[in-house]
Amino acid sequence: MLREQGWSLGDWGRAAVLVGLVASAATPAAWAAKRDFEMNIEDTRITLVEKQQFHTFAFAGQVPGPLFYVDEGDDVEVKVNNLTALPHTIHWHGMLQRGTWQMDGVPDVTQEAIKPGDSFTYSFKAGPSGTHWYHCHVNVNEHVALRGMWGPFIVRPKKPTALEKTVTQDHILMLSDWDSKWANKPGFGGLPGDKFDYFTINGRAFPDTEPIRIKEGDVVRLRLIGAGDLVHAIHLHGHAFKIAFKDGFPLANPIMADTVLIGPGERYDLIFEADNPGRWMIHDHVDTHTMNGDRPHGGLMTVVEYEEIKRNDTWYPWNKRSPKPNFYYQDSLKKGPGVYTNDSFKGQAIQ
Repeated sequence: MLREQGWSLGDWGRAAVLVGLVASAATPAAWAAKRDFEMNIEDTRITLVEKQQFHTFAFAGQVPGPLFYVDEGDDVEVKVNNLTALPHTIHWHGMLQRGTWQMDGVPDVTQEAIKPGDSFTYSFKAGPSGTHWYHCHVNVNEHVALRGMWGPFIVRPKKPTALEKTVTQDHILMLSDWDSKWANKPGFGGLPGDKFDYFTINGRAFPDTEPIRIKEGDVVRLRLIGAGDLVHAIHLHGHAFKIAFKDGFPLANPIMADTVLIGPGERYDLIFEADNPGRWMIHDHVDTHTMNGDRPHGGLMTVVEYEEIKRNDTWYPWNKRSPKPNFYYQDSLKKGPGVYTNDSFKGQAIQ
């Protein structure tokens, strides 16, 4: 469950039409708004790929958690209700918490962990701008690495760079790794020596990921977020990109590349021009991360798909699959600030 200003939000579409929930992207003068949210932490079963399921402690019953999209300088308040049997907190990774250090979400340092059945309200000012995320900070070795306790937190800048002003397609990719040995053993796992054997983009492994659909002439932004425990080498075929932002901060001199290393907790924003129509893989070049268990051709992979290229190949996996709407939060990001759940990431409630 997720609420904003007292409303119950189902999918991102309903969220967008509620009066007062979403500030227009065309009215940047509306800075420093007060944004009040309420979110549950729930025992939820998700499917990474095929029949591989995991017991998670999901924010609003989905993995990744809802997108929080706010403006730089906004006053953010989030009431968190813990409906699971274990304690949790939320660390707002990237928020500097100037003057609000008690809101940093670290158990036994800034607060007591939220006990089962209890609630805690976080209040802070959104800043700095950029691509950030939120995650539990209790038993991170299990709760973050194995239980899907993470989601994106995007802060729209007051003064965007000239490069980001050119972007026409904006996508969020949260990268994570999972150890199936602990899939259905909540409260355990995340131990030294454990071996990760599933690897996902936004909580799903290939071929259950979703193509990134673009058209020729687009300027595409990929917001990579390292939500797992491993380093990934993200490689895009057919294009070079600019590494334009690191941990939300713009680089004075963006770096041209076709592969970028991203470690735990890091964020990189990649921007490229859609100038080479085709179907192009984007994948982890740590080859063992492109497997589902002991089966190759899976894991941390998807496709950049130009709409100009026909889907007339019978062997193309997505010819036979129903699309997952808003899989990269791309539709939500077009709607301006608000909080967005997503049915594509919803799991099954565990009673």
